[in-house]
Amino acid sequence: ESLRRMLPEVQVISPDIPVDPSKALPYLRSLCEQEQPDLIIGTSMGAMYAQQMFGFRKILVNPAFNMSTLSKVFKTGEHKFLNGRKDNQKTFTITKEIIQKQNMMERQQFKGITPFDRENTYGLFGIHDTTVNCYDLFKKYYMNAQRFDGEHHLNEKALRIAVVPLAKQILGL
Repeated sequence: ESLRRMLPEVQVISPDIPVDPSKALPYLRSLCEQEQPDLIIGTSMGAMYAQQMFGFRKILVNPAFNMSTLSKVFKTGEHKFLNGRKDNQKTFTITKEIIQKQNMMERQQFKGITPFDRENTYGLFGIHDTTVNCYDLFKKYYMNAQRFDGEHHLNEKALRIAVVPLAKQILGL
């Protein structure tokens, strides 16, 4: 909702993504093919998925490229969604099988990057992010990385000072 309010001239599509990566990735690829977005914005694990939408302009906010190895964050059991969902689900379950699928996907995630992607994928990294730090890994594949005064979770301030200005610049608004 914050992004819709801050970018009223833009149609924002914000789907509920399946927890299982073997379902999430095909779903998102199909959605992108159908909608042909001008810009994809993802944060954390969503940024890891957004990174794999090759051929589209993207902003990755604190991308979590290696979630399957972050046992303090990505662990088996029931967890609460951080943001509201259209399907009204409040919790999700991570199983060992999901962690294995996530790890398999992560090992393949940079295959398919084109010169277009290298130039049109932007990384925003919060300087106070203590959860995930994938800045160096991002820089290995992409050229547009910048840091901002923020933490891992996307909030109003981060949207206002980093994400929205960059989105407007990319979209020519």
